[in-house]
Amino acid sequence: MLITVTNYTQLDTAALMAVYAESNRENAEEMFPELETAEGVLKVETGFLDFLKTDFFAKQNNTYFVLEEGGEWLAALRTTELPERLFYLEALETRPDARRRGCAAKLINAVIAELSKGGSFRLRDCVDKMNIPSVKTHEKCGFRIVGDGYDCISGDTKPWEYSMEYRFDG
Repeated sequence: MLITVTNYTQLDTAALMAVYAESNRENAEEMFPELETAEGVLKVETGFLDFLKTDFFAKQNNTYFVLEEGGEWLAALRTTELPERLFYLEALETRPDARRRGCAAKLINAVIAELSKGGSFRLRDCVDKMNIPSVKTHEKCGFRIVGDGYDCISGDTKPWEYSMEYRFDG
């Protein structure tokens, strides 16, 4: 089932942090190498949730999408709506114990179905060129590589990533 979250108070923060557990641990090791892992993870999670509360959800039309099955949050991603119904997809992740079950593709396809209800749109993501499973998942969902990575929000170029785009001309 697709869960659509449009404000911070709708967010099950514990379930969301379970989805991002691996990335949070990796970020803690990189950002806070002097701290014990648990303490570093707590700092990363706190910063992430603060960002969502004060920045991400403060902007109109920003949405978190979650794939939920049996009461468990299995995968998540967030979108920012930009002009001309361009949606920038970020933070696609599957909970570590739910990987290799097609959760990312199920979530992306559910988001595409939801966005298509509003008519034509483009959905863009940046994917690390070395992350072949993610590139293949995006392609399986109808995305095409349109160039090197370009962050549609910050304007940063990321030559180590691909810009991948799904287009719906409804």
